[in-house]
Amino acid sequence: MKLVVIATPGASYLEVLNTLPPSVSVLVSDQVALLRESVQEADAILVSMPDGRLLREIFPDARRVRWVHTVAGGVEKFLFPELVASSVVLSNARGVFKRSLSEFVVAAVLYFAKDLRRVIRSQQDGMWQQFEMEEVHGKVMGIVGYGETGQACAERARPLGMKIQGLRRRPELSKGDPYLDAVCGPKDLHGLLAQSDYVVLTAPGTPQTRRLIGKPEFATMKASSVFINIGRGSSVDENAMIEALEQGRIRGAALDVYATEPLPSGHPLYRLENVLLSPHCADHTPGFMERDLEFFVQNLHRYLNGEPLQNVVNKEAGY
Repeated sequence: MKLVVIATPGASYLEVLNTLPPSVSVLVSDQVALLRESVQEADAILVSMPDGRLLREIFPDARRVRWVHTVAGGVEKFLFPELVASSVVLSNARGVFKRSLSEFVVAAVLYFAKDLRRVIRSQQDGMWQQFEMEEVHGKVMGIVGYGETGQACAERARPLGMKIQGLRRRPELSKGDPYLDAVCGPKDLHGLLAQSDYVVLTAPGTPQTRRLIGKPEFATMKASSVFINIGRGSSVDENAMIEALEQGRIRGAALDVYATEPLPSGHPLYRLENVLLSPHCADHTPGFMERDLEFFVQNLHRYLNGEPLQNVVNKEAGY
């Protein structure tokens, strides 16, 4: 088997590929000319770059390729028309980072519930100012896009005594979920938002989720609610969110993803006191890239053994 890896040669995490069986020959490059030449005889492509530009450039030459895997969770940058129309299977890293992402969500919940910004400011100012903190027990977490990462959020919030409501395109898939108090479909989005104290967006980036949360949705949320986005920046109308934050229509927001990344210097979000900003690194824990490739290696063994691949993307649905 011949594997072409779109990555920067010499990256330390690529050492995981040394565990592949001798029958797999590997070519690692980020140079389009070498990739085009090598992919002509390749059976599979591993993409370890932040976008799909190189993959799209070499795809016309990938006549033997039957499988493409991306180390990213989101696949919107890889769903160019030629790949979507082909018989090539696409898989991704969906769920690989669910633990660290869900921990960020719990951290964000407690950050606002305990007003940790005020605590830190008082400490820095040398001030002794007592105030009442909020309990999260009994509060409602509404998870929009209840998949693997959403379930991981629920799993960690449930022991805190939070009530969990989920929303997904096919709610029947969550029947009997032990962490959910209720689950609904997309048409009930506004009902979920109105009931939630903490709204967690974990939905994938698709045409259907583009600007899913906008001015009408922020207007539906409680004034005391907190919006947490670990899904996609494209799923939010950022201007509407900033307006809601500035005018106190919602209590605050914790964000790991943005419409434009890196977030430009001078962006309005930087000056807001009621936001918690992570520079898209909530899942950047020690060894995170190695774990990503370990999942790929497991999938490659399944491929070699003729077993069904994990995390196969529905190219038409976009996730």
